[in-house]
Order: sequence, then C-alpha cells, then structure tokens
Amino acid sequence: MDFEAARARLLEHLRAEIRDERVLAAMTRLPRERFVPAESQHLAYEDMPLPIGFEQTISQPFIIALMTQALELTGKEKVLEVGSGSGYQAALLAELAHQVITVERLQALVKRAKGVLTKLGYDNIKVFRAQKTIGWPDEAPYDAIMVTAGAPRVPVDLLNQLAVGGRLVIPIGSRYIQELYKITKRKNKNIVENLGGCRFVSLIGRDAWEE
Repeated sequence: MDFEAARARLLEHLRAEIRDERVLAAMTRLPRERFVPAESQHLAYEDMPLPIGFEQTISQPFIIALMTQALELTGKEKVLEVGSGSGYQAALLAELAHQVITVERLQALVKRAKGVLTKLGYDNIKVFRAQKTIGWPDEAPYDAIMVTAGAPRVPVDLLNQLAVGGRLVIPIGSRYIQELYKITKRKNKNIVENLGGCRFVSLIGRDAWEE
C-alpha cells in the first residue's frame, strides 16, 4: 500500500477544519501505520478510530488533530498525556512540544508504545504505567494536558497538575458519549470552551470511572 499517498489524502481532508499548520505538518511526518495492528494498516489513513486490542482504540485523526490544535503548542512546553494507547498521540505531541510525559494503565500497551516510540527515535517522551492518581504528579506542573479517555467530570488532580495559563483538553460525559472541553487555567476563574461531541473509551481512576 502507498502509505504516503494515503497520508496526503487524509491531510488534505483535515485541512478543511484544522487551521494549525504545525499540527498538520507534524501529522504529515508521522507514520500512523506503525501504531496500528498489521491487520488494520490498510485503514491507517482513513478518518476513523481503529481498534488496537484490549478494548482500546487509536482515535480518529480529525479528533486527534482537533485536540492537539487546542493545546496551542509552540515547542517549549512540557505536556502530559493521560492514556498512551498506541503511542501515536504522544509522538504527535513530541513533534510539537519540548517534552511529553504519557501514562497508560495497561502494561501491555505501555510496553508496545515504548517499543514503537523507541524505534521511531523519540527521545523526548517518557512512558509510565498509570497509578491511582490520574496524571503524573511527579513531573508537574505541565503547560498542557491532554486526556484521551472520557471522564464524568474534570478530575481535580489534573487541574492541580496544570500550570497557571496551561491548557487542558478532556472529553467529559457518560461512558458512551462525551463533549470535548478545553480548559485554560487562570488564577481566579478558568476559561472553559466546548469543542464539540466525541466518543472515547472510559477514563479509569480516582475522580473518574471505576474499572
């Protein structure tokens, strides 16, 4: 399969709604086919989520681009990703930020993501097994946080790990359907924006869903 041609078609499709050229350029460089199972590689550049095993998915490219664009990354930030999954989103963030911390609760996915990211040469990503506290407080504060699983509310632990002026992008809603929110942390009152509907697997942990 001609992955480069398929990637180019996908990026042309995304340009209709994604305006951040840095995000689009980073997605052009990133081989999404390396992050999906072999049987799904022919679908790697379709604008759709794909299963990666363990009842988890790699998100739809449009949603990935939208969430990444909302973080407004300049290249200087320390970013936290909650839900490593395949490792694709962490790689995209690493293309756009200074350092990425990503956490994943499933050890098999931690191992797989580490392997792919290492083979692709990313040295500004740390992959950890998630703990009971959502996020990774040891490396806080973060300039930006992305959550790639749906939560019933904004976890207080994540807001505490976000620097003032930082951006948090997170799906909020039920276990089956959510709204995507961008929260910009301020000293007095946070700024909250609704970016539209989405559907993610459930965020498991304290102040989120029970397993």
